[in-house]
Amino acid sequence: MQHAITDDLEALLAALPPGIHDAVNRLENRSELLEIVMDLGRFAEGRFPEGEVILSTQPITSGDLEYVVERIGEFGDDNRAGIERTLHRISALRNRKGKVVGLTCRIGRAVLGSIALIRDIVEQGQSILILGRPGVGKTTLLREIARVLADEANKRVVVVDTSNEIAGDGDIPHHGIGRARRMQVARTAEQHAVMIEAVENHMPQVIIIDEIGTELEAAAARTIAERGVQLVATAHGNSLGNLLVNPTLSDLVGGIQTVTLGDEEARRRHTQKSILERKAPPTFDVVVEQQSWEELIVHRDVADTVDSMLRGHAITAEERTRDEETGRVSVRRISTGGMEVPTWGVGSFGGPVIHVREGQGETLTVPVAAAENGVSFARWDRASKGSVMAATNASAVALRASPKRKFAPWRRQERLQRTWNTSVPLHC
Repeated sequence: MQHAITDDLEALLAALPPGIHDAVNRLENRSELLEIVMDLGRFAEGRFPEGEVILSTQPITSGDLEYVVERIGEFGDDNRAGIERTLHRISALRNRKGKVVGLTCRIGRAVLGSIALIRDIVEQGQSILILGRPGVGKTTLLREIARVLADEANKRVVVVDTSNEIAGDGDIPHHGIGRARRMQVARTAEQHAVMIEAVENHMPQVIIIDEIGTELEAAAARTIAERGVQLVATAHGNSLGNLLVNPTLSDLVGGIQTVTLGDEEARRRHTQKSILERKAPPTFDVVVEQQSWEELIVHRDVADTVDSMLRGHAITAEERTRDEETGRVSVRRISTGGMEVPTWGVGSFGGPVIHVREGQGETLTVPVAAAENGVSFARWDRASKGSVMAATNASAVALRASPKRKFAPWRRQERLQRTWNTSVPLHC
């Protein structure tokens, strides 16, 4: 069972110089084409998921670039333009004088059925944040979510379309978003204001936003969620862990703050006195880490997942895959070790977590505080005698545990690094 794909590729090819147009038409796998890159003085390239191909026999000239610019829409303050009634995006590279010296032409596609992996979550009305590397298909998924909620769930959907990438260029939205309404954003810096305007003026049940990237937009997203509107948005980042330590966007999943515990409380929790905790309720109920069109990771309870990460506990998520031939969706529960939360960017001196594994497969968690004086405390989950060697990727740390003490001091043998292995051997 294949996805139904609409790409309007001929509309983009018509705006390209004839030589490049013909070269693309000769490609056997042009349906997989992601981008066409034209840089002054270099050969034109076509980019595919598995690599690049050369599309021109002569280097690109200023005339070639002007040929394209004259046949597309106007560039905005984000140096992006489009072609009316299509989903294609053309981004410009400029020199210091503002002249266009390069173009990146990304092929936009409406992929019907791409929502299959998370349809149940979308229809439950929960706010969803979609993460993933550039080009993985986040905007395509967002577009299909807008169509399904508007056409099939009969909800009032408003798309806040900053660069006209979700609903295409021009004043008439692309049919890929169905009956959803589209609000265009005049300047990228005003996206947060348009988000609030959408709620106040148009009474939506759902708001769709692409690329939340600033603190103002994160604050606007929280305001929208607190008003009971379902929010579906994307952000750049490979995983929930990346987002959690991003000082600009961490508020979307609750944010991080340093809390200093009293002596009694620290002993009760068996942890160090300065710990990291979630600062506020997450803006989004669910986080989806998109790996590809056919695979993603779902964190169903963001608050619980973030709390577990910060405490160094194991986290559980759903791995969802879709069979390309049959369309069958498989869901598998996966569990990973506690999250490594770096100290930089979160305003604390609490350190990461080292996971150590015993020969029989038992896993012990040892939180480590990277105090500048080289001495800290490690939690020990059971009485143990002798020395334990916990090897990082760049240094070795000797850890001695005492069965009579809950906290065992340790000293660094070498300077601790900020990158840790997720598991290291334990010798008792």
